[in-house]
Amino acid sequence: MFSIWELDFYSRPIFDENNKKIWEVLICESPLTVNRSEDTLFKYAQFCSNNKVNSIFLRETIEKAIDISGITPKKIRFFRRQMNNMIAKACEDAGIDTAQSRHTYTLEQWLKEREQNVYPLQEGYNQEAANSPSVQYPELNAIPLPEAVRGDKGDKWSFVNLEASAFAEMNEWDIGFGEAFPLSMVGLTPETKIPGLIMYSKRALPLAGWMSGLELGYLMLEEGEFPRIRLETGVSDSWILANLINADLLTEARNFDQAKKEASGVHFLAIQSNDNSESFAGFWLLKG
Repeated sequence: MFSIWELDFYSRPIFDENNKKIWEVLICESPLTVNRSEDTLFKYAQFCSNNKVNSIFLRETIEKAIDISGITPKKIRFFRRQMNNMIAKACEDAGIDTAQSRHTYTLEQWLKEREQNVYPLQEGYNQEAANSPSVQYPELNAIPLPEAVRGDKGDKWSFVNLEASAFAEMNEWDIGFGEAFPLSMVGLTPETKIPGLIMYSKRALPLAGWMSGLELGYLMLEEGEFPRIRLETGVSDSWILANLINADLLTEARNFDQAKKEASGVHFLAIQSNDNSESFAGFWLLKG
């Protein structure tokens, strides 16, 4: 079984004796399956001074994490666009592929925990710096899916809901392409409704295969003159999955969006050949 890591290398709201921000490398595993125990995920944190912020230090830290874990990841995901060059260079020198991604759910959860429970306890912590936003994604214009995987007039889609407890058996489902994470990471109850979008397509397998090559972030509702459901991928790509062409569909989409909020952002995208199929060409558990 291959491993994917998530990485962040950025300044923290902590200042040293020279009033320079302390930086930190965070590395953790992506869980990949719904039944992976969060306690078994590899995590590694390393603070560093401002004058060590370079690709050499980062490569050495990645190699140290590999030595400690005994795992060489297939690729490393990261979400900070402004750190692209440094992270890409360090990973290239370490012989590891990289992916700009908003599919860094474990890392984002870990960061929130450290912002609440770790950084405030450090000498030199600054609350004002902690409140400053550090990640800003650009406004994106969604584009249609590629012609090779786009459905025809016979294809359709629908919004559905599954209780969180249903995902306990996800590892037994017949899924061609997909990825998941343990719902315990988000703290959802078994009764929580998880909303999703199922796409039914005669090109189900090519569509799922194409999507598997993307860094799937999340589905989002775009309202306005032409309301639609978008699929956000990477850190700067957006695709049109479904146009909401009437008031009934828009109401369903708003219900989906509300259910997503009530499930702490957790939702799913599924692809099947038809609505009678018992298998999935693709199934991704998403958050955002």
